[in-house]
Amino acid sequence: MLRSAVAIVLLGLSAQGLPAPKPITVSAAVSLTDALTAVAEQYGREGRGGVRFNFAASNVLARQIAAGAPVDVFISADEAQMDAVAALMLEGSRVDLLRNQLAIVVPNDRPRMMTGPSELTGPAFRRIAIGDPAAVPAGVYAKAWLEKEGLWQELAPRMVPGGSVRAALAAVESGAADAGVVYRTDARVALRATVAYVVPADRGPRIVYPAAIVREAAARDEARRFLDYLRSAAATRVFERFGFSASK
Repeated sequence: MLRSAVAIVLLGLSAQGLPAPKPITVSAAVSLTDALTAVAEQYGREGRGGVRFNFAASNVLARQIAAGAPVDVFISADEAQMDAVAALMLEGSRVDLLRNQLAIVVPNDRPRMMTGPSELTGPAFRRIAIGDPAAVPAGVYAKAWLEKEGLWQELAPRMVPGGSVRAALAAVESGAADAGVVYRTDARVALRATVAYVVPADRGPRIVYPAAIVREAAARDEARRFLDYLRSAAATRVFERFGFSASK
């Protein structure tokens, strides 16, 4: 059973007035919620078919797929979770779809600009929200970055791990955390958090969102068409509006 939040984008008729192709189910990293919903709405308006989304942390989605959840397409926030279910994906369907970057965010009522991550060691940052570094891709990326910067051991006692990157962002927005390490794209849609620092691409981890068709997909042809659309110029423009970049 799919237990995480589900968004449904369905338009009933094709552009020619004929019944639309049967809808597909896409399990996607929660950081893609806003961008993918916008892409699917555009996809539906063009009469290409409907999309049901199951958004959650990628590690949760991978476990659901391994347990036999009815999914047509999986889009992960990292390669490790896609690798974990690689045997369940349709051979030859996997593609690197998007790229992202990390950012440090702070609550709106405590805005500040930072010159680098070493400022997190200061007394103003007693609680730092991240995705669970043992499982959630955003947390795995954050830990790897802070280890590379030589700061992880010092900051680890201050870390407040969340079940997803959006949970980490919510902790900052609520004021429960003094700062958070999330994706740059999450920071762009935050209502009560401000970006303090964006990790330069050449200093941060390589963040790639792979996508693939599930081998047992009930709507394999429709899934293939949607995956092709996600790589189109029209979809890329939407993703870029939300801060993602196409993987090359």
